[in-house]
Amino acid sequence: MKKAAPKKKPAAKQATPDWRGATLARVRKLMREAVPGVEETLKWRGVPVWERAGIICTGETYKDKVKLTFAKGAALKDPAGLFNSSLEGNVRRAIDIAEGDRLNEKALKALFAAAAALNEAGRAKKKAKGG
Repeated sequence: MKKAAPKKKPAAKQATPDWRGATLARVRKLMREAVPGVEETLKWRGVPVWERAGIICTGETYKDKVKLTFAKGAALKDPAGLFNSSLEGNVRRAIDIAEGDRLNEKALKALFAAAAALNEAGRAKKKAKGG
């Protein structure tokens, strides 16, 4: 028997009114440009989660950084070297953004699109197997 899907709360426009909120707003804009139709919800005590056929990434705020954690980041190519955190794991990868850091917007959008494509490929593979 399938479990009922958790209720999804609509994402806040900007949860943090300082540089972290501005960073998340910029990330949100880039995500929407890179992955049309992406769904954003708040989970886990208000953490923004971007999804399309599965989780693309989360946007956690900490005192000194914004952390973008890619659910399947270890499977993504990162030619620009954006991943700078959670590098030791077999599944996730993260990008820590500190106050004043410049975003490589082109590379970040490419990662967002690649993560969404990886999710879509996984979904298509499951459907082909009959699952």
